[in-house]
Amino acid sequence: MENTVPMERSRTIQSHLVLPPDANHHLSIFGGKVLAYIDEVAAIASMKHAKSEIVTAAFDSVEFKSPAYVGDILELEAVVTSTGTTSMEVYVKVKTINFRTREEKITTESFVTNVAIDSKGKPIPVPSVYPETEEEKVLFERGLLRRQERMKKRNK
Repeated sequence: MENTVPMERSRTIQSHLVLPPDANHHLSIFGGKVLAYIDEVAAIASMKHAKSEIVTAAFDSVEFKSPAYVGDILELEAVVTSTGTTSMEVYVKVKTINFRTREEKITTESFVTNVAIDSKGKPIPVPSVYPETEEEKVLFERGLLRRQERMKKRNK
């Protein structure tokens, strides 16, 4: 196993069309549907990084910034931003795209912690990551602070 890999290796992008069954009475997508998409894309990014199965350990933060409506395209982008011994922090950015106007806006941002596991469900080591772009550097540098906050919460 490689010891350190670029963050880019885990980058995963998914697109979904917001359809009427996905929406509430305001015709905006259910938050739970967005969370399911976030969990899935974060899992895929983690599996690409760890080259193993994973489990979701925590949704560390979810910030809904603006709604997405029926007919909008949702684009989710996930990348592993930092790692522990067996865990991976994944940043997920969700944006909505109005295909008619091409207007884009961020709808949701989230940090998810996943853990790599073997075929028996036991945690296994993962490679660390390093940033290459300016955005990745910011996410990477703030990762240590987010990890410290997670540890504080767990120890309470």
